[in-house]
Amino acid sequence: MSVIEARGLWKEYGRDVVLEDIHLNVAAGDFVTVVGASGCGKSTFLRMLLGEETPTRGELLLDGRPMPEEPGPDRGVVFQKYSVFPHLTALGNVLLAEELEQAAITARLLGRARREALVRAHEMLERVGLGSAAKKYPSQLSGGMQQRLAIAQALMKNPRILLLDEPFGALDPGIRKDMHALILELWERLEITVFMVTHDLKEGFDLGTRMLVFDKTRVDPHAPNAYGATITYDIPLQHGARSTDRLPATMLEGLPSNHDEESN
Repeated sequence: MSVIEARGLWKEYGRDVVLEDIHLNVAAGDFVTVVGASGCGKSTFLRMLLGEETPTRGELLLDGRPMPEEPGPDRGVVFQKYSVFPHLTALGNVLLAEELEQAAITARLLGRARREALVRAHEMLERVGLGSAAKKYPSQLSGGMQQRLAIAQALMKNPRILLLDEPFGALDPGIRKDMHALILELWERLEITVFMVTHDLKEGFDLGTRMLVFDKTRVDPHAPNAYGATITYDIPLQHGARSTDRLPATMLEGLPSNHDEESN
């Protein structure tokens, strides 16, 4: 059974159509990269997977059941802008998910529960290469380290699905390469399903086992928002054997390789 399935999925805001007629099946353990022109609804689709947005028409299923209408611990998310809490240390940031779940009112664990959560939090920081930075605050961390911390936050609850919304777009090329290695290592070790939105076509090829290309197949110049984007290409990939030279030229038209900010 597919872990994620979309059946005739549409997303509209009033008369503005963002996504139309999305059909998709994703198996557990896939690393799906999502590319397309700015404003074509890639991030909207990711928010629907997270549970922040609901379909206007059609179905979006998780394990064959309707996607929950709110985020849950089974889906972790990392955004481009660092989502860490500046007043908490790295350890405190990672520990917070456990505290909010187990002690929702006080947001603080005590006794054995706290000791066990601290062990898990330290292990997670070690896993993302921040073991020595546990007592540092985000302001004392580089951009790459802050994004590592955001990934640790997202993975703390052992999600089955990790959602990445242009997570490395603000990082320098050298740091991006390190982050690529980290996310691939975590994906392989944890055996999770990953969806990653990116504006960088090469990044999409380098990381994914499958690439989805979002684009509009219908355009009305007099009503630019009358039609939405759909999945125009669904490409299986293999690590180390990818090249944009093998793709149809029509697919590459309009696809940016820079890091423009997306509006949807």
